[in-house]
Amino acid sequence: MRLGVFSDIHANYEALSAVLEAYRREAIDVYYCLGDTVGYGGSPTECANMVREVSRATILGNHDAAVAGRMDYSYYYEAARHALDTHASMLSADNIEWLKQLPYEIRLEEHDVLLCHGSPVHLEEFEYIFAPEQARECLGIWDRLGHITLIGHSHLCKVFALSRNSVEELPAMDFELEPGKKYIVSVGSVGQPRDFDNRASYTVFDAAKRRFEFKRIEYDIELAASKVHKAQLERSFANRLYMGI
Repeated sequence: MRLGVFSDIHANYEALSAVLEAYRREAIDVYYCLGDTVGYGGSPTECANMVREVSRATILGNHDAAVAGRMDYSYYYEAARHALDTHASMLSADNIEWLKQLPYEIRLEEHDVLLCHGSPVHLEEFEYIFAPEQARECLGIWDRLGHITLIGHSHLCKVFALSRNSVEELPAMDFELEPGKKYIVSVGSVGQPRDFDNRASYTVFDAAKRRFEFKRIEYDIELAASKVHKAQLERSFANRLYMGI
C-alpha cells in the first residue's frame, strides 16, 4: 500500500494541482491530507473541493479550525485574520460544514501510522515540532505514537527518530523505518514552503516496504501569486511564494 501524504495547501490551487499531477507517477493507493487546506492563498474553494475529492481523510489544521469557527484566532496578526475572514466568506456552506467535521488525528492501525497536523501531545493546541526539543516532548506519549507519526504545520521537511529515552534529528531525505524506533516526520507544505525551496512539497509512504520518501515539484507561482492579489489579501503572502519562506 502506497500512501500519498501532503499538508498545508493554504488555498494554493496551482501548487496542489501540480502535486496531484506528480502523484499520478507514484502509483498511489490512497491519499491523506494533514490539514490547512485554507488560509493565506487565493483559491480556498477550489482547494477544498479538490482535497475532498481525492483524500480518503483530511486532518483539521489550525487555519481550517479558524475558518470553521472551531478556535479563537483573535491573537493572529491582522493580515492572517483578514485572510481567514475572507476565506470564510468565500467558502460554501457545504465546505464550511466539512471543515467543522474534520478530526484532530487519524490512526491507521493496519499500517501503524498516526496522522495529525501539529504535535500529537496537545492536539487542540496546534503546537509545532521543528526541533529535537519539541520532538522530545512526545516521549511521554510513546505508546500513542505510530511507528511513524506524520505531521504538517511547520511548513518544513523534518525527520526525528525516537527511542524510549532519546531523540535524534535525521536528514530530511528518503529513509526506511527501523524496528524498535518511532519516527515523527514533518511533511512540508504544498502551498507555502518555508525552507527556502519554493517548490511544492509532498510525500509518499510505502507501508509494505516501510519506506518514506520526500518529493518536490515546481508549479506556476506567478499565477498563484496573482490570485492572492486578486483576492485583496496581504501582498507578502504572494511574495513569499517566490522565495520559499
